[in-house]
Amino acid sequence: MPDTAPTELEAPPYHLRPLCAQDAPALHHLVNDWEVVRMLSRLPFPYPRELADSWIASTQQMQQKGEGYHFAILDKDGTFIGCIGLGIQTPANSARIGMLGYWIGRPYWGQGIATRAAERVTSWALAHLEISSIRAHVAVDNVASARVLEHVGFQKIGTDKQVFASRGSEQPMLVFETTRHMQDARRASASTPTSSAPKKLVLVSAAALIDTQGRILLARRPEGKSMAGLWEFPGGKIEAGETPEAALVRELHEELGLDMSRACLAPFTFASHSYPTFNLLMPLYVCRRWQGTPIPKEGQKLAWVAPQDLRKYPMPEADLPFIPLLQALL
Repeated sequence: MPDTAPTELEAPPYHLRPLCAQDAPALHHLVNDWEVVRMLSRLPFPYPRELADSWIASTQQMQQKGEGYHFAILDKDGTFIGCIGLGIQTPANSARIGMLGYWIGRPYWGQGIATRAAERVTSWALAHLEISSIRAHVAVDNVASARVLEHVGFQKIGTDKQVFASRGSEQPMLVFETTRHMQDARRASASTPTSSAPKKLVLVSAAALIDTQGRILLARRPEGKSMAGLWEFPGGKIEAGETPEAALVRELHEELGLDMSRACLAPFTFASHSYPTFNLLMPLYVCRRWQGTPIPKEGQKLAWVAPQDLRKYPMPEADLPFIPLLQALL
């Protein structure tokens, strides 16, 4: 499951693209500023011009290896105004996490640029990279950066210390983190008025499509949807008046371009799970016959997965109980 290397991202009115050698002069001009450098732990001051070239080259190598993704932040007229990046770390005996960092040139402070860029990269990374969470370290005295992270849906999870090359001393740090669930809850709270009403029940019908090799089809939830970046068994919501089988036939046609009869759907099991903002009830059907080849029609990624490899794909919590049952079946 290789990570998806980015080309360019939009954070209107700003544009994000991978760094290139031509960015070095503008990057050096903006970052070689005490007010900027003093908040970045690894950068010396003054910042030598040649470091800009070598650092940009290193970001390109990191992207090729899938170890990190760094972007130039451009104003609407194409002016270079800052950088944002996400490094990938794999702590011992833990899932991979993204480490977010960013800086904006001082002439462009106070315009919400860092917030827009951080929100866009966070959304993209959780949807497209094999990471469980994103963290960011901020100097205790960098109040503006901490505020950016809070606006984007990060929460403080602890403290740390790091040696700052520019300051020549160890500085206390705040550690922030966000996850897919935290981002979903943030979007839900922003779009739903605060109330004490009970959580609604969402009915979803799903299918374990099994090919002639005994593999199961998984679909990765695309950016913009809740739990983006997680893999699931294809299906969708049951509309008012629909049976679970009718909903599944409709969803599989709309999402994958498949045609099938309800008679091809064999009831297998169901899941009941309580998410932070809703309760889910999801019947799962097994299907071995259909017409057509699965095509991702909604921007999702598809993967045919051997039963023994299902746990290698991060899934929503409601889907996890299906794994051992399908492995026993196949």
